[in-house]
Amino acid sequence: MRLHDFALERFFARWEFTAELLLCASDVEGWPLHNLLELADEDGRRRWHELRLGYTESGGDPALRAEIAALYERVSADDVLVFSGAEEAIFALHNVLLGSGDHAVIVRPAYQSLAEVARAAGAEVSRVELREADGWRLDVSQVRAAIRPNTRLILVNEPHNPTGSLSDRATFDRLVELAAESGARLVVDEVYRFLEFDPADRLPAGADALETGVSIGVMSKSFGLAGLRIGWIATRDRELLARLAAFKDYTTICNAAPSEVLALIALRARDRVLARNRAIVEANMRLLDDFFGRWDGIFEWARPRGGSIGFPRLIGDRPIDSFAEGLVRETGVLILPGTLFADTGNHFRVGYGRTNVPTALERLERYAEKTLR
Repeated sequence: MRLHDFALERFFARWEFTAELLLCASDVEGWPLHNLLELADEDGRRRWHELRLGYTESGGDPALRAEIAALYERVSADDVLVFSGAEEAIFALHNVLLGSGDHAVIVRPAYQSLAEVARAAGAEVSRVELREADGWRLDVSQVRAAIRPNTRLILVNEPHNPTGSLSDRATFDRLVELAAESGARLVVDEVYRFLEFDPADRLPAGADALETGVSIGVMSKSFGLAGLRIGWIATRDRELLARLAAFKDYTTICNAAPSEVLALIALRARDRVLARNRAIVEANMRLLDDFFGRWDGIFEWARPRGGSIGFPRLIGDRPIDSFAEGLVRETGVLILPGTLFADTGNHFRVGYGRTNVPTALERLERYAEKTLR
């Protein structure tokens, strides 16, 4: 398999740990270890203090899988396979499901690996475009038009990265029906689930919606624990899980023992974890609404419905790559040009899950005053 360079990750390799303020981070503010440990129940504290740094179960600790399963309506612990992050889950899933002669339908813009690994595995990939004029929402008729007899996979991202869009329930139900009719497997990247601005907008999980449906989850985004590198696949298709487990034997084999215990602690305290994270996101969203209101006509803002990222557009002739480069060099504030998502509309990703967003926005505004007025 030959993979193209991961444009976004190469960009972050250059800037993520040198830029002072990341106004493009996709995750929520990381939890300090001592704060997370304060949330542990008695069993969690015992597991942490008695932890031995040996190998772990390749499928994930049974207690951890049970807590992950509790995030779903129809999923049991035996329907969950834990990975070292969502990236490994994507890599394993595409390599198990797709090969030469297969076809996949995947939204765009999207996290590059969602399509690139499918292509590198040998599949032909059709992209369904999400459009700003439609609020970045999925058009199921485009998905239907893209399906072929050899379509093995339909992959969507709800809530969506980089736009923060979220399909309504009727649209999602039509997508589920289409997957069932076509025989294509529905895969839903749900790493921002539980960060919907209106909890009533939360969609059913892919693993709940269909017997063969697949949910991809991770501790990095909604839970604010990117450093744990704990992700998972949930599906009621046990045969698929067995194939994924066999594939994982050639990647990480098993997960880091400390990470599994800490993820277990966080999931058992998920109401408090998510409440803290949603408070950060909601406070920053109000600041972004104010900012883009003041800059109407210079920036276009399609307000997200969930997650911790958005995809505004710089109006006018100034290329976003040039603006982003000048911004980070002069102010230390990093935004993510949409070109890294193969976008040609002068968009850029903002991340509003970090506590230093107010400072970053102040610097962005000063730079915009200087260069765009």
